[in-house]
Amino acid sequence: MDSNSTATASNPDAERNSGRPQKLRLGDVLVQQELITQQQLEQALELQRSSGKKLGRLLIDAGLITEEALAHVLARQLRIPFVNLKTFPLKTELVRQLPETPARRFRALVLEERNDTLLVAMADPLDLFAYDELSRLLKRRIAMAVVAESQLPAAFDRHYRRSEEISGLAKALERDIGDAVDFGALQASVGQEGAPVVRLLQSVFEDASQAGASDVHIEPQESELLIRTRIDGQLQVQTQADKRIAPALAQRLKLMAALDISEKRLPQDGRFTLRLRDKTIDVRLSTLPGQYGESVVMRLLGQGTAVRRLHQLDMPADMLARFREILTQQAGMVLVTGPTGSGKTTTLYAALAELDAEKSKIITVEDPVEYRLPGLTQVQVNDKIELDFARVLRATLRQDPDVILVGEMRDAQTVEIGLRAAITGHMVLSTLHTRDSLSTPFRLLDMGAPPFMVASSLQAVFAQRLLRAVCPQCAEPHHPNAQERAWLEAVAGPEADAVQSVRGPGCSHCNGTGYQGRRGIYEMLEMNADMSLAVQRGDAGGFMAAARESLRGQTLADRSLALVKAGKTTLAEAMRIGVDQGD
Repeated sequence: MDSNSTATASNPDAERNSGRPQKLRLGDVLVQQELITQQQLEQALELQRSSGKKLGRLLIDAGLITEEALAHVLARQLRIPFVNLKTFPLKTELVRQLPETPARRFRALVLEERNDTLLVAMADPLDLFAYDELSRLLKRRIAMAVVAESQLPAAFDRHYRRSEEISGLAKALERDIGDAVDFGALQASVGQEGAPVVRLLQSVFEDASQAGASDVHIEPQESELLIRTRIDGQLQVQTQADKRIAPALAQRLKLMAALDISEKRLPQDGRFTLRLRDKTIDVRLSTLPGQYGESVVMRLLGQGTAVRRLHQLDMPADMLARFREILTQQAGMVLVTGPTGSGKTTTLYAALAELDAEKSKIITVEDPVEYRLPGLTQVQVNDKIELDFARVLRATLRQDPDVILVGEMRDAQTVEIGLRAAITGHMVLSTLHTRDSLSTPFRLLDMGAPPFMVASSLQAVFAQRLLRAVCPQCAEPHHPNAQERAWLEAVAGPEADAVQSVRGPGCSHCNGTGYQGRRGIYEMLEMNADMSLAVQRGDAGGFMAAARESLRGQTLADRSLALVKAGKTTLAEAMRIGVDQGD
């Protein structure tokens, strides 16, 4: 679609004979169809001569025509189909008949096999050179289709996964390592271009980044090595390999994270930064000695990724408005709870992004610092030098802060210092690992916090989960099974019969999982006088009664049911995250 005015297009008779396009002036076609004026064409051609860019791209960049409109024009003129990749059922085995490099270079995708002909979608079907190269590479007769160029990158990323390359590199590394791992020889070779261990790790990281994975797990088993990635909260096997290569991978990763490569008996934590194509990724690494070798887990954090704002977090409008009001208060503690990977840090940073860093002193104490925000003082704890949460938090209070973010309330000392800070005129934001908002105040008491401090300091508790969103391309009506029916009756009550649910059987757009992306659900428990009094008295029953009344119709279960009703997620997913009518 970015072709010059002198680019070529197909003649129907010639196409039937050879399939090769014939000459056509794109600019003339656009003028004839009154999509641009002759003056606009001449201006674009003048700009083309000085810039060297293709005519179609110049017109799109100038806002004279949309990408999709240009695609439809070409489809009509060339008498070839326009394909919407958002709905087209792509097959990975067909797509991969064309290698990834030429596919991305020529912006082409194999769609269908029709007898001896392959239907190939192209962003620029007027490119003769691309057509000839595709014919040569595919060794088949080609029929063309037009596709919007902006739809291609996502399709490339979905179907050109690196699983085969990773398996092949793992096998190559198996041959290089042999029965015994020579660490000295391996360290000497890692810097050499094409070293299998380096190439394998590079492919693992590139595939994980391409697939949008949040974590990479390298797990030695009794008879094999598993490499898995976590995508949309679920682990997927990336490859399986000979377990003999596990020590080489663990050692190389330790070197990258500046860890002690000789220590294999104790857990270690570290981090390093990777540059992959046009992305910079912070990698948080954790090693754990297991029965069959060291397990390595890496959290992938996109450096420079924009912090999400509160209005982007799927919070209900009333909850969002109240949260913003709480953040304007001068003192108090707000806790965000939920299991690991539920998006707690994202919520806290979205809250910080609402504050005016120029007028407020904001300090974060984290392990590690996951996002970087301008105007904040961010401190990373380091237990190796006794720079723990409690020590940093004490020092923080001497820095005249207005807002303090504590990465996690993980011990009694940190909890007490945080609560004391909230009492003495600071807004304190933090996370806590509890199942729901109702159990949070008494979890603080269990950790040794004085009841009067919890009652007077705690302002609100947010409990949250991330639910996988059903794939919009393959979603279909679903009839609940017995277990789902029981959950529906418990949560929806008499309205259970009216709930229409969906499921995703799996397609090429979601890699067969039936899900694509995740959505947040939130539960906000704002402390009131009755709840505070019950906490101060240690009256768990009275607190639970008051809290349940406050949360009526607004629990995590209610929020997940609303997503099911809206066709955004499935009953199975709502049940999987473990929320029920008691939450």
